Amino acid sequence: MFCTPFHSLVEGNTSCRHVSFPAPVLSCCTSCWPKITPFHSHICAGGCSAAPGEPGCSSSPAMHITQLNRDCLLHLFSFLDKNSRKNLAKTCHKLLEVFQDPLLWSLLNFHSPVELKKDNFLLGPALKHLSICWYSERVKVCNIEDWMKNSFQKEFCHRHENTVSDFLLEVCNRCPNLLSVTLSGCGHVTDESIEQLLLSCPRLQTLRIENCVRITDRALRAVPLLGRSLHTLHLDFCRNITHAGLQELREKCPSVLLRAERSANMIPDSQPEKRLMLEKAARKLVQL
Repeated sequence: MFCTPFHSLVEGNTSCRHVSFPAPVLSCCTSCWPKITPFHSHICAGGCSAAPGEPGCSSSPAMHITQLNRDCLLHLFSFLDKNSRKNLAKTCHKLLEVFQDPLLWSLLNFHSPVELKKDNFLLGPALKHLSICWYSERVKVCNIEDWMKNSFQKEFCHRHENTVSDFLLEVCNRCPNLLSVTLSGCGHVTDESIEQLLLSCPRLQTLRIENCVRITDRALRAVPLLGRSLHTLHLDFCRNITHAGLQELREKCPSVLLRAERSANMIPDSQPEKRLMLEKAARKLVQL
């Protein structure tokens, strides 16, 4: 990973904005644009590492990044993460236009609900692959049954319980060409969100759901009705999925590659009344 300071992306711009470039950026674009070195803000037309006017510079004048064509800039942006793209877009209008190009946003990965509220990405019809994976100890709090949570846990969940569902609704409205969706650790996503996703994204081919405790057999019943293009469905560690629901789906959609690791073997949620009745029955058996 190289950190390249762009001191002079545009004439007269002396601000320094640091953007991290993966190593492939420096090697795989040589066919379409001159060499970028990790320690210089200019692009030398001759491919040398020296700045214009310095000993060793083989050509002049220097080439600014903004002189690259749109395809080259899109290729460059594709190697950056969301924050780096946003920072680079702030340097000039031309790079902002590249940031706003829908073709740049065919793939989106998020690692926490907080990232869904940032303004460092764009949603549009070009989005093909979406992943929201939250791997954190705090997911365990979201997975606790609502009636068993204490006041602190309820307050913690209240701050973000609708974040993923609201984001998925926005995706349904603006990204009809989705091909794959991965949801992991999204404890507040419900069957309604999955139904809406299947309805609004008719080209969806792959749906992976992991450790989403509010997903039930109702979402499975929506697959034969709405998942016309779906051919891969993973439902791992979803405790409210049952064997009966999985079997029904296999019978109705034999062409769907279905995987449900541990889902139907986990202890499902129960209502407080049912839990109390079971406890009372257990105490009676002990007394007998």
